[in-house]
Amino acid sequence: MKVCRRETFNAAHRLFNPEWSDEKNLEVFGKCSNPNYHGHNYVLETWVEGPIDQEIGYVIDLKKLKDIIRNEVTERFDHRNLNLDCEEFKQLKPSAENIAVVIWNLLRPHIESQLNLSVRLWETENNVVEYDGK
Repeated sequence: MKVCRRETFNAAHRLFNPEWSDEKNLEVFGKCSNPNYHGHNYVLETWVEGPIDQEIGYVIDLKKLKDIIRNEVTERFDHRNLNLDCEEFKQLKPSAENIAVVIWNLLRPHIESQLNLSVRLWETENNVVEYDGK
């Protein structure tokens, strides 16, 4: 059985390589390399898979999952500049792929080990990434 909790957060970022010229960054990253940053309304889907716990009737308490996501992700990244405000991205490009991996690593210690975890991060309505720890 799989269950999902959906949350949203808003954050700014810039994709660039500081060793490259502005022209090269623009060529590779396009508008995403804007020196003044740009933002997204991210949609995070957190999927948990495992057996239904017969004592409680569900895989995981979704209220508990909501609290974990808010404590570990939303409060950390919402209305932040990922490049400037978040330690996780001081040395890591905040691409959707890297953000998803960071989120998975933040959540994994708080989800019981016998349950599978995957995160799906929508950067736009057309661009989505998914990571399950593999």
